[in-house]
Amino acid sequence: MHRLALTLALVLPAPVWAAGELSNRRAPGFSLPDMKLKQHDLADYRGKVVLLEIMLTSCPHCLQFARILEQVSQKYAGRVQVLSIVNPPDTSATVAKFVQEQKVGYPLLFDCSQVAGSYMKATPQKPSFDIPHLFLIDQNGFIRNDFGYGVLTLNIFEGKGLFAQVEKLLSGAPAKK
Repeated sequence: MHRLALTLALVLPAPVWAAGELSNRRAPGFSLPDMKLKQHDLADYRGKVVLLEIMLTSCPHCLQFARILEQVSQKYAGRVQVLSIVNPPDTSATVAKFVQEQKVGYPLLFDCSQVAGSYMKATPQKPSFDIPHLFLIDQNGFIRNDFGYGVLTLNIFEGKGLFAQVEKLLSGAPAKK
């Protein structure tokens, strides 16, 4: 797990946090560009489950999680949209390399920490956050659950736990922590 500061500096790994502490609220709206400068507006995905990941291409856990996100994207094509948000120090070059090496088909969006900060509820007193972090957004635009990488969430980031969470959201059942 990495920590991303709003000052855009990468710092040492942080302690494990419980899942779901940033859930049960309307997902903050955004419109961010991808590698081809196509804008992706969260509102455009209304009616689909959105998996929104905040990550860095240099994060080893993010590399591993990209494979799972790609599997989810393919399995639930048309019903689930995967979006990953990157922040500096990532650049178009690091993202292009990541996409090619990981064979990622879902969009990686460029942020300057404003969107990530609003999802992570960053404040001047708490200006940094851990990555990777995943938000499960239902078809109506509400965050139903969120997961930070840690011992308690390994099944989400490294196993098959994410598939069960997606199935619950697609069936209309509330996603459990």
